[in-house]
Amino acid sequence: MITCVDRAEETALRELYDAHAGALLAYAIRLTNGDRGRAEDVVQETLLRAWRHRDALDEDRGPIRPWLFTVAHHVAIDAYRARAARPTEVGDAVLAAVPSADVIDASLDRLVISDAMQSLSPEHRAVIVETYYRGRSVAQAAVALGVPPGTVKSRTFYALRALKLALTERGVST
Repeated sequence: MITCVDRAEETALRELYDAHAGALLAYAIRLTNGDRGRAEDVVQETLLRAWRHRDALDEDRGPIRPWLFTVAHHVAIDAYRARAARPTEVGDAVLAAVPSADVIDASLDRLVISDAMQSLSPEHRAVIVETYYRGRSVAQAAVALGVPPGTVKSRTFYALRALKLALTERGVST
């Protein structure tokens, strides 16, 4: 809602601010336990409500400052209750600690594969570790395992078949 303010109202509001803002701010700082930002919000809301209820600012009805302090008190209580009703906000650091979906998927894949690898015979497990995880050639794996290259080839073939079966049993489609 846009409202036009004439010069007389603007002058009256400026005088109201000049006369009471300092005292209201000091009071609001006490109400907000020293939080100047929140105190300034309380003063701003108080003066906004005063502007909306200009009839309460009539000197014939009584002094203005006690009314302003009462409004500031209510505004501070309302703000406190609103903050208490909302969940605590967390910074981005907490979100950075949450793993991404890719990290979670990769971890789950490692767990399933590790479990399937445990179901293989030690010979089959060793040949897969040498050729796939350590990236060795058939000849290098043969030297590391102390078996002929042909044995590495056949063990790799049967180990992969057994691993595929173990993964299928765990619900992994290949």
